Amino acid sequence: MREAAAKAAGVEIASDQLELKQMLGEPDDRRNAIVSLHPGAGGTEAQDWAEMLLRMYLRWADRRGYRAEILEYQPGEEAGLKSATFTVEGDYAYGYLKAEAGIHRLVRISPFDANSRRHTSFASVFVYPEVDDTIKVEINEADLRVDTYRSSGAGGQHVNKTDSAVRITHLPTNIVVACQNERSQHKNRAMAMKILRSRLYELELQKQKERMESYHKTKKEIAWGSQIRSYVLHPYRMVKDHRTGVEMGDADRVLDGDIDRFIQAYLLQVSGDVTA
Repeated sequence: MREAAAKAAGVEIASDQLELKQMLGEPDDRRNAIVSLHPGAGGTEAQDWAEMLLRMYLRWADRRGYRAEILEYQPGEEAGLKSATFTVEGDYAYGYLKAEAGIHRLVRISPFDANSRRHTSFASVFVYPEVDDTIKVEINEADLRVDTYRSSGAGGQHVNKTDSAVRITHLPTNIVVACQNERSQHKNRAMAMKILRSRLYELELQKQKERMESYHKTKKEIAWGSQIRSYVLHPYRMVKDHRTGVEMGDADRVLDGDIDRFIQAYLLQVSGDVTA
């Protein structure tokens, strides 16, 4: 009986994975993903929340057997992070993670509040497909401002004693990318340019989508107050996706990387909207 149940469960999982991959038919869905995290207003509270999200996605990537690498990390003054960018390498990494793009909201008793008051924090998640060298994105060097600075890791520890970290600003779009994970300034610049190409490519795709969806009433911009998901740790524990209505009571499990149920529900919903 146990063997039969195990086989049935395996078949069900395989069927679900096949169904998901059939929904991931966009040209970029099979690509690796580049993910950027930014805390909202609220100082240490929001920065700590962004750090929690970083941990959640790294755990998710590990669960799926993907390879994750942090490219840029700016620690907060007291805790958490001011910004972080990482890659997730693996088949359909972007196709899955694009479901996570948006504003994520946390409600909890603040560990940084001496009066133990409840706080609400926000953090944004941006997801881009990694662009390989076969896709040409023209970048004019005159449109770039390149700054170098000293690399720093979590907790303010210096990764390098030279100005090897690179920050590139694309002046026409005001897109800023950075990389500090290599000791070589040349390698950091090359990786930053790769991220910039991906950002510009995604920007062009977004412009095309916006032109097509200009009359789509349900379209929402990624902005503070239009959160896609809420994580409540007090007075009860629950995670709810506001786009699909999917809820999970085990918030700790979700924050430990178990987010496939939310991703699957979103992809199913989007697939249904497209075919309807």
